[in-house]
Amino acid sequence: MKPLLEVTHLSYAYHSVNGETYALSDLSFQVEQGEFIAIVGPSGCGKSTLLSLIAGLLQPEEGEILLEGTPVEEAKTAVGYMLQKDQLLEWRTIYQNVILGLEIQHKLNPHSTKRIEKMLRDYGLASFRDARPSQLSGGMRQRAAMIRTLAQNPTLLLLDEPFSALDYMTRISVCDDIYRIIKQEGKTAVLVTHDLSEAVSTADRVIVLSSRPAAIKTIVDIRIDLPERTPFLSRSAPEFKTYFNEIWKELKS
Repeated sequence: MKPLLEVTHLSYAYHSVNGETYALSDLSFQVEQGEFIAIVGPSGCGKSTLLSLIAGLLQPEEGEILLEGTPVEEAKTAVGYMLQKDQLLEWRTIYQNVILGLEIQHKLNPHSTKRIEKMLRDYGLASFRDARPSQLSGGMRQRAAMIRTLAQNPTLLLLDEPFSALDYMTRISVCDDIYRIIKQEGKTAVLVTHDLSEAVSTADRVIVLSSRPAAIKTIVDIRIDLPERTPFLSRSAPEFKTYFNEIWKELKS
């Protein structure tokens, strides 16, 4: 079976009047269907640039990105992108925010509406469907943003530090929520984070990048033996500390 996502010899540089600055250098990796991948690296190494390339928002200098065997620029609608900020529109209700992408793509129909109503019920937002974003907590806003992303039924989810604006306690709780939603929906996800604990507790594999221009230093398989894995429970697993220290040493070397 072919991988869902194939990144092959990917390089990218930013160009200005002062010359070019390479952000990524010869990256190659694959993501299988249903995997949860985390990407970590030094600040400013190009992690968000990599997600923008996978989303088809930027074009590679070299290399290619295939989603289900198709160049990603031809499959943009198959990619869901969740940013650091929820980007909910204050003048729209939660329900109106959730359906925004479907409205833009003219895909709002009885089937998609029924699916959205189910997600609102399943993920605890049904009673807030007519509320404004300012009436919700930061965690609930992120849940709404996730439902908006899933509403378009993307093949691949890209998560760019989606919990970084939350306080520590809320961050752990919302990370559990989003992880559970992704697993229940059977989605494949790539998470960029600067939080090693977050990476180890959520991911099946962690890709460790070097400083700019980012190259892959190593890829760590995460095997945490729990009857039912969640990010919160993973932090207490015996294996957690070993993986954390291994990735920390790679980043510091």
